[in-house]
Parts: sequence; C-alpha cells; structure tokens
Amino acid sequence: MGKILVLRGGAIGDFILTVPAIRLLAEGLPEAELEVMGYKPIISLAEASGYAQRTRSIEYGALASFFAKGAMLNEELCTYFAEFSVVVSYLYDPDGIFRENLERAGVQTLIECSHRVANEGPPAAEQLAKPLEKLALFLESDMAKPVLKMPPTVEEEARRFLGESSGPVIAVHPGSGSPYKNWELSLWRDVLLRLHEADTTRRFLVSTGEAEEAAVSTFLEGLDALDLPVLKANRLPLPVLGAALAECRLYLGHDSGISHLAGAVGVPSVVLFGPTEDAVWAPQHEHVRVLKHPSGLLNEITVHDVIAAAEAKLT
Repeated sequence: MGKILVLRGGAIGDFILTVPAIRLLAEGLPEAELEVMGYKPIISLAEASGYAQRTRSIEYGALASFFAKGAMLNEELCTYFAEFSVVVSYLYDPDGIFRENLERAGVQTLIECSHRVANEGPPAAEQLAKPLEKLALFLESDMAKPVLKMPPTVEEEARRFLGESSGPVIAVHPGSGSPYKNWELSLWRDVLLRLHEADTTRRFLVSTGEAEEAAVSTFLEGLDALDLPVLKANRLPLPVLGAALAECRLYLGHDSGISHLAGAVGVPSVVLFGPTEDAVWAPQHEHVRVLKHPSGLLNEITVHDVIAAAEAKLT
C-alpha cells in the first residue's frame, strides 16, 4: 500500500481519542506513508510522536469547494488527494458531498468515519477505530489507550520551561471547552493552596486554553496573591505541553482535551467528571483516576475529595 491520508477536524480531545486509530494504521500498515490533515497545532502531536510522516493544515481556503455540490475543484488539491491509496475521513459530511468530490478528484478508496462518538457503548477511542475494520485492521485492547511520546528535542524544550528546581510539579488545567464541565475556580485555588501547605516544595503548572483564558487570568492573579509557585503554560505548543506534563508528578483537571493529553503522555492524573459519560469519554489509562460524585453533579465533588485523591496519587 502506498500513501494513506487521515482527515480529522475537531478539538484536542477529539484528535487524541483518534490517536489509537492513527497508530493502528501506522503499525498495521507499516509499509504505507501516513499523512494527517487537520488543525496544525493539534495534529502536530501525531508527527511529533512518530505516527505520521507528514501533516497538512485543513485551514486552506481551496478546500471549501470540496464541500459544495458540483463545485469547480481546486486542481492542486485534486492532484494531492489522488496521490493517496486510502483516505480515512472523520469530517462532517451528512449529504455525501465531500465524498462525491473526493471521488471526482480520483480517490479510489475512502473510509468514512463519524466525526461524533455515541454517548453510550464502548470507549470513544474504540468507536473511532471501528471503521478501520474495513481494512482488516482491528484495535486490540492494549492499543485502545492513546499513547503519545515526544522526541528528545521537544522534551528538552519542556525541561527548560519547567526549570531546574527539584521540587515536584503538579499540573492543573482548570478549564475545558464547555463551562458545564468545569469545577469552580475558587475550589481549584483551595486545592492548590492546601497541596502547597502540605509540601512547600511543590510547584504548580497551570495550563489554559484560549476559550477560558480571560477567566483563568483572574484565577492566576489570585494564586500570585497567595504567593504560590506557579508556572503559567498558556502559549506552549501542544507537543511541548505534552512533554512538560510527562515530567510532572501529578495532573489535575476536568473532562477536557488537556486531560486526554495528560493521560496519553503517562502522568498520574485525577480527572473530575460531572454529567458526561466517563465510560465513553474519560481517559482509559490505569494511571488516571476519574473522580465522579454518585449524583453525577460536578459541584458535589468537594475540595476534600480532590485532595484525598491527589495525595493518594502522590504517595
């Protein structure tokens, strides 16, 4: 088999949950060249981890014609798509227009995958890999958990960011893409304060995404006022953030893409879940503890609950 293209949009968590499928392609068809098209800052994780030989940005104006029925297709993109023996698409295409235009461009084998995951059934990564069975590729249980390993150059950049202090670093991502998935920032402040009081050598890496940057800036100002040692990671490239998380002693967060990144790089984690179905959406790694109140209400999880879970991971 020659070249394989994986098309994957969506946010960070969506992509990381697709990593087992990408890995299955890379390891199941080792003679093929694998390329991933998506949002460059996110799909850089696939190239950095060695699962893809190349990546290409999906944010390319000429691609819009492929979603318009009967449109005049960009010649360069037609040539590009026709180079691949197999195209695996996770793009939203309810009317089959993208499929028709890929066929017009010369794509012979298209594996169409849902861009969404059902909120019940197997874990998300297994659902996303299921369509690859059409290529006689079956996801084994030991491959169903996303694994990301950064190259030495990226690891070195992460170590420079963390600095040379010998104290343990606890990473915290206090936001997510949806406010209803977020625990109150005042509660996160109390958790960090108490963890620091228990061991003053502890430092905290606080990462933020663009969506919650304004709210978390106030949170960070409050941590500064408490004189807590904080590393602010709001502009790190994802591979560097992943490598930095891998160096941490513990990760704390919600149902978010960064929590999936933490799980994929192997850091012991405590992840708070509310109404979302954790059997489908939570990181499935053994080193990740999902903390969920029996009521399913996120605000029923207490500071004491999080401290106890964190200290259990730190011992």
